[in-house]
Amino acid sequence: MSGAEAAMRRAIELSEQVKGSTYPNPPVGAVILDRDGEIAGVGATEPVGGPHAEVLALRRAGERAVGGTAVVTLEPCNHHGRTPPCVDALLAAGVASVVYAIADPNPAAAGGSARLADGGVRTEAGLLADEAAGGPLREWLHKQRTGRPHVTWKYATSVDGRSAAADGSSQWITSEASRADVHRRRAVVDAIVVGTGTVFTDDPTLTARLPDGSLAARQPLRVVVGQREVSSEARVLNDDSRTMVIRTRDPWEVVRALSDRTDVLLEGGPTLAGAFLRAGAIDRILAYVAPILLGGPIAAVDDVGVLTISNAQRWRFDGTERIGPDLRLSLVPT
Repeated sequence: MSGAEAAMRRAIELSEQVKGSTYPNPPVGAVILDRDGEIAGVGATEPVGGPHAEVLALRRAGERAVGGTAVVTLEPCNHHGRTPPCVDALLAAGVASVVYAIADPNPAAAGGSARLADGGVRTEAGLLADEAAGGPLREWLHKQRTGRPHVTWKYATSVDGRSAAADGSSQWITSEASRADVHRRRAVVDAIVVGTGTVFTDDPTLTARLPDGSLAARQPLRVVVGQREVSSEARVLNDDSRTMVIRTRDPWEVVRALSDRTDVLLEGGPTLAGAFLRAGAIDRILAYVAPILLGGPIAAVDDVGVLTISNAQRWRFDGTERIGPDLRLSLVPT
C-alpha cells in the first residue's frame, strides 16, 4: 500500500468520525504528509462555522507541511462561505501536491484543483474514490446530485425474511451487537421515519443511545407518518428529541417535508416500507439478518407492486459485514 493510499484510508476514517455533525458542509477528512511521506497532521471538518479538515490538518502539521502532500477525501473548496477557501490555506502552507478522492460536485465550491494547479501544486484525483463515495460522503453526494435527502430503509429480519413471530413479538430478532450498531447510526442521521402503525404497536422512543443506555449527545429528528392521531402519551413525543408528525401516506410528500435534511433513516414497518419501495423513494437498503427461522405471516415488507418475477425490483449488494452473529447487508438500486 502506498503512503498516499494509507493516508487516504486514514482520511476516510476521520471523515466517518464526524459524520452527522458537519451539515450543511460535507464530512471531510484530511491527512498532511511531510516531505518524507510521514504523517505530520490530520483533521476532519468541524461543525458549521468551524475550520474545514484541510485547515485543521495544516495547523497540526505546521512547518512540516512545506513541500509535503495533502491527502483529502473531497476536492478542496474554492469558495468563501463562513470560512475562507481551503485552497488558500493549502497554497499558503507551501504543500507540493494534493491528492483527493472525489471532485466537488457543488458548482459554488468547485475549481479547487485548477486553482491549486495554477499555483504550482500538483494534483491527483480519484484515489479510493469508491470507498469515499460509498462511505461517509454517500448521503452528502446524493443530496448534491438530486437536491433531496438520501433515504435508507433499515430493518431487522430472520433469515427467512420475517420481521416478527406469528404472535407479533419481535424483541429481539437481532443481537445486541446489531442493535448497538443501529444506535450508532441513529446518532449520525438527520431524521428517523416511522409510520403510525409502528407507534401504536411498539411505542418506540426512536432515540440514539450509548451502550450504557444513556442518550447520545446528538439525536435525530423523529418523524411519524400517517393519518391516524398519535396519543400525546406516546414515547416518540417525549422530550428526548424533537418530533415531526406528517399527516400523509405519500412517501414523496415525506421526502419533500425533509428537504432541508441530508441523511434520513426509514425504520417503519412493512406497510410504510412497501409504500416507499413502490414509490421508488428508497436509495439504500440496510438489512440486519439474524440466523434464526420464524416462519409465519409477518414479512419484513408488504406489497411492493411486483406481480411477476420478471418485474422484481432489482438491487445490488454494495457491502456485507458480520455484526456479532448477524449479517448486515447493504444494497443499492441497480
